[in-house]
Amino acid sequence: MATDIVSQLAESLAKTVVEEGELSYKGQGRKLDDSQSVEEIVKDIKDFEGLQALRLEGNTVGVEAAKAIAKALETKSQFKRCYWSDMFTGRLRSEIPPALNSLGDALMLAGAKLTVLDLSDNAFGPDGVKGIENLLKSSACYTLEELRLNNCGMGIGGGKILAASLRECHKKSSAQGTPLGLKVFVAGRNRLENDGATALALAFQSIGSLEEIHMPQNGINHPGVTALAMAVQHNPNLRTLNLNDNTFTEKGAIAMAKALKHSRSIQVINFGDCLVRPAGATAIAETVSEGLPILKELNLSYGEITEDAALVVAHAVKDKDQLEKLDLNGNYLGEDGCKTLKDLMEGMNMAALLASLSDDEGEPEDDDDDEEDDDDDEEEVEEEEEEEGVEEEEEEEEENVSNKFSTPPATTRTPDASSFLSFPSPDKLLKLGAKRAALIEQQVDVADAIKTAEAFLKISSVYKEDNNDVKNAVLESVDALLKKVFSSSSVVGYNFVSSLLVLLGLIKSEEKVKPVLVVAGHLQALEHAVRQDYFPTESKAVLKAFMSRKNQALESCGTSRHKLQSTLTAES
Repeated sequence: MATDIVSQLAESLAKTVVEEGELSYKGQGRKLDDSQSVEEIVKDIKDFEGLQALRLEGNTVGVEAAKAIAKALETKSQFKRCYWSDMFTGRLRSEIPPALNSLGDALMLAGAKLTVLDLSDNAFGPDGVKGIENLLKSSACYTLEELRLNNCGMGIGGGKILAASLRECHKKSSAQGTPLGLKVFVAGRNRLENDGATALALAFQSIGSLEEIHMPQNGINHPGVTALAMAVQHNPNLRTLNLNDNTFTEKGAIAMAKALKHSRSIQVINFGDCLVRPAGATAIAETVSEGLPILKELNLSYGEITEDAALVVAHAVKDKDQLEKLDLNGNYLGEDGCKTLKDLMEGMNMAALLASLSDDEGEPEDDDDDEEDDDDDEEEVEEEEEEEGVEEEEEEEEENVSNKFSTPPATTRTPDASSFLSFPSPDKLLKLGAKRAALIEQQVDVADAIKTAEAFLKISSVYKEDNNDVKNAVLESVDALLKKVFSSSSVVGYNFVSSLLVLLGLIKSEEKVKPVLVVAGHLQALEHAVRQDYFPTESKAVLKAFMSRKNQALESCGTSRHKLQSTLTAES
């Protein structure tokens, strides 16, 4: 009897009282298909006086089960918080909108006044946004403070629907004298791109109460960033701005720097992996030095920032007495630049605030053709947008297929591999997960020798001898790519090696292909590759011949070059 009482008590505690008025089934892995499967949950909801929050994360809810839960919620007028992330795993895409509609209708009927709506990690696409459209426009959301839609695959279409719903909500709530006061907006990993981001930026301008904006990894380029910069100016209480892993370029970075000059509340700026470049970093540094009095964190990592610009940024934070972290890792500082930066931070008694520089990319290439390169980058961005638009249309078509299941986008789509190959970083490579080698391989057409060689160098550029996770991820990806190359045909293999020598600056190209800045990782990954069975003996001999020649391009990688030469000698 005592054991039964303890079991009942443990079960009760597992379901209740995390926050005031909260009922939780978080992480229980329940498969809730029909009304019978949710009888217990329905009873608990009905019996819970003053229910304010319901946690369903980590379960899978079908249409009929959602209708039964919704029916129980219809009388819960004090309801405020929906913690409904990751609750449609394995469901058909067609199931999700009606399930969301049922739950939303119930909350509206109950007269609920929501403060939190979290539907993150539900890969519902644009149709899923339509499932919450009426709810977002209703009086149930006039009081909404947190909207979390991270990793939902909304796409451009979903972003536009969401933006229109928020603007309508703000308009209607303002007319009643209680304007929407949204504070936290989270929508990372949603493929919003420029059009989706621009639509949301207009909504943010209207709302004006945001304190946190998190929109990382959305394929947003400078037009979308510029639109978001305008929105920043209209949200004076903004504390956190996270746009990590979007492509600013100088244009977007300068626009954002100008917008932030109007802010006095910013504490966290995360523009890592955003390609802000020296001009953008310098503009941001000027804004930091002139204002942002309570700045705590500034992330400008992996942005192709040079030593001079990095030092300007460091000087800019000199008087920021609340600063906790400055991240300039993964830029183009070089060994001497890293040392100078560390010395400067130490001289300002801020050395402990500087993040690791372990992934520094070395000194940049000759900048004589910067203007031409910038134009090329803009063209590349436009091409990427067109390609992503085609992918978007294809994916939205797939979403309408009846047997398309709702699974996390990262496990079923390959844009992340494309993003890594466009702007590689160790973090991006690791985030690709266990299938990274296959995902990268799918992005590379080995018939294009230059593109294949570029892919090899981009993968190997993030190689880190002292980080086993990154090291293994690089070597695994390199092996998969080169096995595909050398198993195709002898011609493909020969063309790859020739293109690789061109990009390493060891032979000149008739097509005027510009060599890369050689880093140790390139040679370390190549040294691993030539020891593998898939690497042809004749290709090793070619590499050995060119590696033995004196070449300025390899002088900065003396140790790695010597090791590669030794291995080639032993293997040839």
